Amino acid sequence: MPVVPLDMVHRTAKPFFKPSQPCAELRLGHRSLYIIPSRFGALWIAAAGLLLLVAIQTGSNSTLLLAFVMLGLMLLAMFLTHDTLQGLMLRCDQPAATFACELADYPLQLESSEARPRCSLRVQGHAVVACDRIAAGTTTLALPWVAENRGWQLPPPVQIETIAPMGLFICWGRWQPRQPQLIWPRRRPGPVAETQPSRSRGGLEEWQDLRPVREGERPALVDWASAARGRPLQAKVFNDPEEPEVILAPASGVALELAREHLADRIWQLHHSGVCYGLQIQGISLAPSKGRRHRDACLEALATA
Repeated sequence: MPVVPLDMVHRTAKPFFKPSQPCAELRLGHRSLYIIPSRFGALWIAAAGLLLLVAIQTGSNSTLLLAFVMLGLMLLAMFLTHDTLQGLMLRCDQPAATFACELADYPLQLESSEARPRCSLRVQGHAVVACDRIAAGTTTLALPWVAENRGWQLPPPVQIETIAPMGLFICWGRWQPRQPQLIWPRRRPGPVAETQPSRSRGGLEEWQDLRPVREGERPALVDWASAARGRPLQAKVFNDPEEPEVILAPASGVALELAREHLADRIWQLHHSGVCYGLQIQGISLAPSKGRRHRDACLEALATA
C-alpha cells in the first residue's frame, strides 16, 4: 500500500483533549496513562473515611484497624490497576477499505510480554470492544467506527481502559493512530451515465488471459507456444465478444459528490451481477474488466480523484 502523507488525510472528529502526535505504535507508560478512582472506589474511600472518623470518636482500635486496611487495599489497587496497562504496546494494522457512513473495522494489535487481565478499547465516540484477557504475545482486535467523508481518513483517537483487578480505580490511555483507512464514497442509488464501447473483433472468442491447466483440459486450450519455451503448462482463457460491457461516468446535471455516490452504488451492483464495466471520472479512465481488484480500483478512483 502506498504511504499517504498526513497532510492529505482528512480527520473526521476532534478529540476530547489533544492526544500525542499520530504515531505507528505507542508503548503505554507513565506519560501516557491516567488513573482516578472509580465510582466504587469513591464509595470505598468514603466508607474508609467514615470508619476512621468513627474510630477516632469512639477510640475503637478494631474500627481504626479496619479503616487502615481499607485504605491500604485502596493504595495497593492503584498500583495493580496501573500495572495492568503499563508496558502494553499498541500498533495499528492494515485497515481494509470500506464505504462512508457504514460501519468500518479498524484493526489494532496489542503486544504484551505477559498475560494481562480484562480491559476495553474503543474509537472515541463509538462502541466499546471488551477484551476479557490479553494473552502474552500479539492480540489483534477490530475496533468499529463510522467515517462520514470519503478519501484517506484517520479515525478519532483510540482509548484503552481497565478497572482490573479490584475495580477501585479506572486507568486509561489515549492514542492517535497514524495509519489512515481508505473510505469509499457512500453508496446512494441514483442516475449514472452508461455507454457501451464499440468493439470490432473477428471470430467468436478473444484470448484474454492464462490460467493453470486443469485435469482433463482440452488440448486446444493449452498454450503450447509458452510450453515450448520451457514455461509451465497454462490454458488460454477466452472472452466472449458478445458479453456486455459498459463505461460508467457521472450523470449530467448531478453534483460531482452526489454522482460519486451514485457511481459507487452502481459499481457495487455490477460487480455482484458479473457485468464487465469501466469507469471515467475527472480524467481517470479505467478499462472494462471484472473482479474484486477491478472493483476496488474503481472505488478508490472515486474516493481519491
